[in-house]
Amino acid sequence: MSTIRLSAAEIATKLAAGEVSSVEVTRDHLDRIAAVDGDINAFLALDAEGALDTARDVDARRAAGETLHPLAGVPIAVKDVIATAGIATTAGSRILEGWVPPYDAFVARRIRAAGLPILGKTNMDEFAMGSSTEHSAYGPTRNPWDLDRIPGGSGGGSAAAVGAYEAPLAIGTDTGGSIRQPAAVTGTVGVKPTYGGVSRYGLIALASSLDQAGPVTRTVLDAALLHDLIGGHDPLDSTSIDAPVPPVVEAARRADVSGLRIGIVKQLGGEGYQPGVRTRFDEAVALLSKAGADIVEVSCPSFEYALSTYYLILPAEASSNLAKFDAMRYGLRVHPQGVADPSAEQVMAATREAGFGDEVKRRIIIGTYALSSGYYDAYYGSAQKVRTLIAQDFARAFEQVDVLVSPTSPTTAFPLGSKLDDPMSMYLQDVATIPANLAGVPGLSLPAGVADEDGLPVGIQVLAPAMGDDRLYNVGAALERLLLEQWGAPLLSRAPELAATAEAASSTEGTR
Repeated sequence: MSTIRLSAAEIATKLAAGEVSSVEVTRDHLDRIAAVDGDINAFLALDAEGALDTARDVDARRAAGETLHPLAGVPIAVKDVIATAGIATTAGSRILEGWVPPYDAFVARRIRAAGLPILGKTNMDEFAMGSSTEHSAYGPTRNPWDLDRIPGGSGGGSAAAVGAYEAPLAIGTDTGGSIRQPAAVTGTVGVKPTYGGVSRYGLIALASSLDQAGPVTRTVLDAALLHDLIGGHDPLDSTSIDAPVPPVVEAARRADVSGLRIGIVKQLGGEGYQPGVRTRFDEAVALLSKAGADIVEVSCPSFEYALSTYYLILPAEASSNLAKFDAMRYGLRVHPQGVADPSAEQVMAATREAGFGDEVKRRIIIGTYALSSGYYDAYYGSAQKVRTLIAQDFARAFEQVDVLVSPTSPTTAFPLGSKLDDPMSMYLQDVATIPANLAGVPGLSLPAGVADEDGLPVGIQVLAPAMGDDRLYNVGAALERLLLEQWGAPLLSRAPELAATAEAASSTEGTR
């Protein structure tokens, strides 16, 4: 019997009991990828042999009686922005096509040390710039709920892989919502930990003051287990928090909101939000109230400026971070046509023209302008001042409530290609997630149901104070349980595309 429908926690239990082997579980997921990823395009690179080698090693160590990590032997997918020794890492860009890192990111080291087989690297918007995974140089990823829809971005590959049962666990990165927004539109769970709670060492940087790696899973408990594994201090990252990981697993198992104060952010709702999104959000809040939470409306007026603030700070930092891709040291190198003896500047210009996509070029230009002499104070400097106001709004809100909740994304998944010619409309998809990145606070998205008008997943977002990640998991797990009682089955079991592809995959299992 295939293990692809099991949660990571369920797989871990069966592995520990000897009911299945890691090799069997890993092969199940590799078979699933072979069956459906041609349609979904969640993976850019597979490492089947490496994953199976890890699985065999874990099985042997378990048979020898060795004490292993609880997730040892559970397969995982990793976003292609995270350096993995021996596996190509491209950040979704032609400029890094074929680059194989000589080292592991902190997150990858933790995963390997714990014995999780890495299935491969997942598709993403180029250098994490986008909300739809349509800006990948290697083609778009498709939403398992509807193959003509986007899976969110920039980490749509990780969310689609988990949502399509190609992997029980995945790692994403979240700069302005790139874990939470894909989770919302694919019916999965995504968490952005507190900034500095998971090391950024080995992440290909987009915006260094905003980027944060985190888990993508199908259940809140699975996210907590993965968060606990990858979190913690790293001396190689100057922004890493030197403190223990909050008790996220215990909180996910507690799942009790009675007596908690839960705030609804006035500025994260209303005009611009799809009716079905708002309906599912209101129903989820009602469930929390019925379970004993005290619901309070709070106002965070500076949130109205979060989007414009973000789209000054992010391009400015990106233009600086991407300057390293100069065709001189590694990555793509293009010889300019018609130039017999080109200068370094000519090679650099030709390489960047060929290697960077339109969205990357757009943001580099905006960021360079915002940092230029005469405009720094007017744009970048002013944006940093507003960022401080947003952090102060969060601080005041958390004096009144334990957590904040909002819709994760204002709409469900939109059709592929429908917003590519309208960057501003694309940017608005992150309006509810961006404030958390600007302030460095943690956020979690979990499925709240499907919108009545299109039958596509809706996400609800939970936000907590810095280093209050355990609050996310407590509230998220409690709401997840309440919703499961209402639905009678996991939300993903209702996805029409998943049902079709699952049937096709299962028909091949008996022939292995």
